[in-house]
Amino acid sequence: MADPLQSSPEIFPGTAELRRSASGAWQLAFAGDWRAGAAHPLNAAVAQLDAVGPLGPVDLIIGEGMLWDTSFLLALRKLEAAIVRRGGTAHHETLPDGVRRLMNLAAQSEAPSGARRVAASPSFLARIGERAQSIWRETGDFFAFIGEAFLAFLRLLRGRAGFRRSDFLLILQDTGARALPIVTLISVLVGMILAFVGAVQLRQFGVEIYVANLVGIAMLREMGALMTAIIMAGRTGAAFAAEIGSMQANEEIDALSTLGFNPVDFLVLPRILALVLMMPLLALYADILGILGGALIGTTLMGLDFSQYWAQTVRALNMTHLFIGLIKASVFGVIVALAGCQRGLFAGRSASAVGMATTSAVVLAIVLIVVADGIFAVVLDILKL
Repeated sequence: MADPLQSSPEIFPGTAELRRSASGAWQLAFAGDWRAGAAHPLNAAVAQLDAVGPLGPVDLIIGEGMLWDTSFLLALRKLEAAIVRRGGTAHHETLPDGVRRLMNLAAQSEAPSGARRVAASPSFLARIGERAQSIWRETGDFFAFIGEAFLAFLRLLRGRAGFRRSDFLLILQDTGARALPIVTLISVLVGMILAFVGAVQLRQFGVEIYVANLVGIAMLREMGALMTAIIMAGRTGAAFAAEIGSMQANEEIDALSTLGFNPVDFLVLPRILALVLMMPLLALYADILGILGGALIGTTLMGLDFSQYWAQTVRALNMTHLFIGLIKASVFGVIVALAGCQRGLFAGRSASAVGMATTSAVVLAIVLIVVADGIFAVVLDILKL
């Protein structure tokens, strides 16, 4: 006696029968094995459809126990095309739910070939117009975000802004102490480059000692804050955009809003405050190292005495130069934080969108830093500072 567990039901080859129901409606009934690799009469079914006269509604019916996979969906798409050629329409209501959902998904993913060609090759003027509209929308979004950040700061002054102190301390550490190595390297090199370039020119007039004035004033008023801001834009601004953009992609920001937390208060405000506090300190640190880098070039390549170089530097500098540099650093810190957080919050919900947000945050921050520095230069010249 055969063991029923060892026996397997007989699998019939795939069949497709075009017939009329009792009400006279057309039906295309499938049965048997319609999986990939099985013998199924797709061409015969198409021939049946082409052989009859004009078709009306055709019900697609799957028999009980039929075996199918994604190759059956491809066959259905071809049979639907044949039904449409004969003036009919295929009805999916009689199909199982799984097949019907997959068919609807396939229909939604297909785009007309003409639309694809138009989208693939827009005209030059169309591309300019689309880019102009995109820049206009992004500018409006950025200014709206600045307004939201300002309102969050007002809520902080009233004690109503909610963010975790532990997060703020971690951001302070990341934007401060952990940024010291790269700031140290760049600041020393910038000071050395300024001293070397200045020495080549001043040596022609025999006034190499004024290299100390050049390096000191340039670092305090301009290069210390500017180079630190560019470093932080590439390091911290990109990190802000990536962190918040990843949260946006994972719907964590939506979860915060659902729980009653304001994302600007909880995520943006501590980052702005951290950079506003740390940027002046980093800029001051960069100023000192840049001056020491210039002193290294002055004492080694130009034969100046270090005490003489330092005395000349002290005579050239005053508190006005220092405060101008620190104010610039604070403004640049706000710009870096706003650019990184805004791009992160407005990022799409995919990995590529997070990468694009990170890149655009760095570019936007650097552009705004340079623009702000130019505005500072004009204003300070008007004020004679």
